Amino acid sequence: MSDTQATDSPLSGNVLFYSKPEPLNADTHGKLGVNQAEKPYSFVSGTNLVPLTVTEFAPAALSFPVVFLGQPKSPVAVMGLRQDQNLFVTEGGQYQASAYLPAFVRRYPFVFANDDQNQRMVLCIDRAAPFVAEGGTVPLFEGGKPSGFTEQAMKFCNDFETERQRTVRFVEMLEELDLFEVKEANFTPRNPDGTPGQVQRLAEYHAVSEEKLKKLPAKKLAELRDNGALGQIYAHLVSLLGWDRLVAMTFERANTAPPAANA
Repeated sequence: MSDTQATDSPLSGNVLFYSKPEPLNADTHGKLGVNQAEKPYSFVSGTNLVPLTVTEFAPAALSFPVVFLGQPKSPVAVMGLRQDQNLFVTEGGQYQASAYLPAFVRRYPFVFANDDQNQRMVLCIDRAAPFVAEGGTVPLFEGGKPSGFTEQAMKFCNDFETERQRTVRFVEMLEELDLFEVKEANFTPRNPDGTPGQVQRLAEYHAVSEEKLKKLPAKKLAELRDNGALGQIYAHLVSLLGWDRLVAMTFERANTAPPAANA
């Protein structure tokens, strides 16, 4: 269940990008609107990992590695090799047009928060978002009711929550089948004489083991194929070829960066 009404209940959960989430309601936010942002994706530039839902694996695989991280094995898009750098966002806050834009980013500045006391989800907005302001071009409320823009945002967040829950079940299924393994992404630089240099580890993560996948019974493989999971697994595996692209983009970014000023 979702709601846009005010609540006195404590909301739970900390979410990437959202520094000042507030339950959306007409009394507090009735005069707010959204303006066109000069740097629309600057809020993404400081992170290299963005959560993904399972239905995003295929389009995301064309742009960046899709890996599983942490104890919950949460799927994420790896968008840079440094924790504080997103290679797909320019210094001007623009997103690379040819790359897939995760739904986690597209829903911003809206998000659902858990109202544990009332056992419901409450639609919130990040009041710290620079493009949310009083008298904004696109109003959040009209006549004391959610505007068409806000209604669309609520539907998007509802759909995202559905996909998030589907993703949790997908990961649980992979764990039940014992398909995960720990993998490393490595980079071997070249010495000036052209010989291979010392191998550098870029990341350690969880991924589906191709060997374990091949050993599944034919009946189980057919089941994964029929429910669409096999396609998502292969999309994830193909995406792992994207580490080389991230390395190339990192060098390109470094080469185009302005020289540091002399002290």
